[in-house]
Amino acid sequence: MFNAKKVKKQLIEWIIGYFNNNASADTKAVIGISGGKDSSIAAALCREALGKERVLGVLMPQGDQQDIDISYDLCKALDIPYIEINIQKPVQDLYDEIEKSGMKLNDAAVFNTPARIRMTALYAVSGIVGGRVVNTSNLSEDWVGYSTKFGDSAGDFSPFSDLTAAEVKAIGRELGLAPIFIDKTPADGLCGKTDEANLGFTYAVLDKYIRENICDDEKIKEKIDKLHNMNLHKLKPMPAFRLSSKSL
Repeated sequence: MFNAKKVKKQLIEWIIGYFNNNASADTKAVIGISGGKDSSIAAALCREALGKERVLGVLMPQGDQQDIDISYDLCKALDIPYIEINIQKPVQDLYDEIEKSGMKLNDAAVFNTPARIRMTALYAVSGIVGGRVVNTSNLSEDWVGYSTKFGDSAGDFSPFSDLTAAEVKAIGRELGLAPIFIDKTPADGLCGKTDEANLGFTYAVLDKYIRENICDDEKIKEKIDKLHNMNLHKLKPMPAFRLSSKSL
């Protein structure tokens, strides 16, 4: 049984330890605030560990974002400083330059480029303020590769990479966050579909399979296994050729 109270305490201690060992006394946690549960709960966790002055929220809409009010409300509820950087122009400029080169955009480019531009923006801000970028991916997303390599899968420290989607929600409730910040239907905001519609199964089904190795639908089990195996490269260090002594 997942003990959210105990794990919340361990997470706070872990974040404090990370900053004590890898940062100065005024280093900030820089976090992209999307309005989704993971960034909201991660922001609340960092505030609890570091204090509100050491958490900087970065809102990065791509043009008009219909649910951006949730991001504003989250920053106000936590009383953390935040800035807004609209990524629409740099994303479109890059698309235009690619097409000018004679190449045609496809779904892989269109869906992954904004996430990588957002991460570029986060690291630019982090460099300006002297911060550490928070990775907000959870185990459920990582398990099936529902993230962008060098995009939302990047970061300096990752509090939720060993927690399922349901477990992250439990941490949010333990932190006292309002339900709107925990139970908002997850969606990437790009293709018009929810995460679960894109995946073809629910996070509840996925979480049960991860933790209990139980999946009642054989086709879904096969799909999860296929996605997991196909996307392991996103979780592993970059393969690197090593020069052996025999080569010298």
